[in-house]
Amino acid sequence: MKYAILVGDGMGDYPIPELDGKTPLEAAHIPMMDSLCAKGEFFLNKTVPEGYPPGSDVANMSLMGYDPAEYYTGRAPLEAAAMNIRLAPDEIAFRCNMVTLDQSKDGKVSMRDFSAGHISNEESHQLIAALEAECSTSQFHFKPGVSYRHLMIYTGEHPGFVTVPPHDYIEKDVTTHFNQYQTQQEWKTLVNKAQNLLANHPVNIQRIKDGKNPANLIWLWGEGKMIGMPTLKERFNITGSMISAVDLLKGLGVMGGLSVINVPGATGYIDTNYAGKAQAAIDTLKEKDFVFVHLEAPDEAGHQGSLKDKVTAIEDFDNKIVHPIVEALRDSNEEFRVVVTMDHFTPLSLRTHVSDPVPTLLYDSSEQIKGSNQPFHEKSCIEHDTDYNDRADDGHTMINKLLLQNQ
Repeated sequence: MKYAILVGDGMGDYPIPELDGKTPLEAAHIPMMDSLCAKGEFFLNKTVPEGYPPGSDVANMSLMGYDPAEYYTGRAPLEAAAMNIRLAPDEIAFRCNMVTLDQSKDGKVSMRDFSAGHISNEESHQLIAALEAECSTSQFHFKPGVSYRHLMIYTGEHPGFVTVPPHDYIEKDVTTHFNQYQTQQEWKTLVNKAQNLLANHPVNIQRIKDGKNPANLIWLWGEGKMIGMPTLKERFNITGSMISAVDLLKGLGVMGGLSVINVPGATGYIDTNYAGKAQAAIDTLKEKDFVFVHLEAPDEAGHQGSLKDKVTAIEDFDNKIVHPIVEALRDSNEEFRVVVTMDHFTPLSLRTHVSDPVPTLLYDSSEQIKGSNQPFHEKSCIEHDTDYNDRADDGHTMINKLLLQNQ
């Protein structure tokens, strides 16, 4: 038996007036997901437990079958694992975004862009290298990631700051959060020195000339210490691979004992290498039991507030990820079970994550599951599974349903 979990990050949304009250998922042309849904089990899945932030870290940890209440310490330690960074007991990993902040003469600070215009790897790696060369100390070190997503490793006790995801504050006032760093001298020195370096770096000078948002400051959040989790091999006796452009997911794969496949051209946006990711999944399932495929593009489009890009990302997920993987499994003549879902909603109206239960379909190649006879979108799932929303702890047990394990 072969198993797959296919995740369209942030696909869920609310009705959009421009779509005559439909959601992007409802308006998108997704023939493969609709056909699987008609022949598979269709239900809502609570990926974010009560009391937890609706981040991709918590939600995808649930989809991987790990209870956040037991294993979650923060997002950054998972990204550290993806970079093969082993944190010492006295080290804390912080997610380090390249962001664009606007500062007024009266001291007000606002978040213009949480991704510095989706800055390229080449540009951001030059900036991170400069930060490490000029701003690192015995306590602070910078590690390069992908695009705007990087890490800072801090040695010492937690400073007591309340950190927040920058994508929750797009075009909002962040003065209070920014000013936290001015209250402790070592952090004040770091942030002020980093700000001065970035403002005068050739990469940002050129970006401004080109009309692009500069990466004029770092934004620290999602901190935590190293965690330990049993592997999926230890839990379920399965082998598999993780396929994603995002270090967070790669880190979850590492911690879960999966092989992490780095697909050339995987960007985390709508220009990603869909064919390469699908082929990597197909090749994995020729030799292993399980694959987890994550597509970041719908979530990024949600954060950008782009309806066009979000619909495109959803359609590409169906046509370029779900369709080729399912067809390859059918051609293999092996029995298989596939979950198609999302980690959370990223509504265009909010441009951030929410913790609503997510539509999820489970398809079995034997087609012995009673079909829902519903298309795959939020409204039909809610109508089909009206009582599921009341069960708040089922998110991390979804993998048991997929693998036919006793829960």
